[in-house]
Amino acid sequence: MEKYNLIKGDCIEKLKEMDNKSIDCIITSPPYNIDLKYNKYKDKKPHEQYLEWIYDIFVEVKRVLKDDGHIFLNIGYTNINPYISIEIALKLKDLFVLQNKITWIKSISIGDNSHGHFKPINSKRFITPTNEDIYHFTKSGNESIDRKSIGVPYKDKSNLKERNKKINKTGEIKEDKRCKGNSWFIPYETITNKEKQKGNHPATYPVELVKNCIYLLNKTEGIILDIFVGSGTTLKAIKNINENEKYNFFGIGIDIDEKYLEYARQSVV
Repeated sequence: MEKYNLIKGDCIEKLKEMDNKSIDCIITSPPYNIDLKYNKYKDKKPHEQYLEWIYDIFVEVKRVLKDDGHIFLNIGYTNINPYISIEIALKLKDLFVLQNKITWIKSISIGDNSHGHFKPINSKRFITPTNEDIYHFTKSGNESIDRKSIGVPYKDKSNLKERNKKINKTGEIKEDKRCKGNSWFIPYETITNKEKQKGNHPATYPVELVKNCIYLLNKTEGIILDIFVGSGTTLKAIKNINENEKYNFFGIGIDIDEKYLEYARQSVV
């Protein structure tokens, strides 16, 4: 198998060509059906047709996913269509267990300080959306994850000292790291940077977001699939981890658009 394999075609048809229980993890972000301007795909299906389309895709996803596999599904929303993320999650309820729900905070203001890019909206009714959802699905809901792999140091070191007074039976000292929770602040790239760096793809997520998902797997090897690979961020993250941290993941990406696939290839050559 090639280390990074990019496949042109409809994801349902290409999934049907894959072996049962052959994929360790799927990290992906489908079109949100909010009329984004993709190069080829028309992002505006009738609502129920769109939900059935997503369901049919994930029937095949369930077949190819290993029993202990993981899915990280990024879904956004708009103020006009605020329910779409929730509706997709509910649509998949019969196929998978929602093990974790993560909020990707794309931009944030704390006091007078703002961080990240705030996508401008013109409205007298709506607040600017600054987050998206990431649904962590598994088949059982009981899969082990490595929370501390993306952990953060204790702010108050006295907590750490108190805990280390109680050395456990193995003699292990508690490390200065705790679970950072299910709100991930990872800045959203500006439109200018996206156009320059992502081959004019209208909906991307940061490499760091994908890396967080991979770290949680508690594995250093396996096959990771992105069924809507777009400009290739998922495979770029896999390559980054493989080269800089000596992991051994294989990456597969599927997309119907040769333009995006060609850009994605540049990320993994």
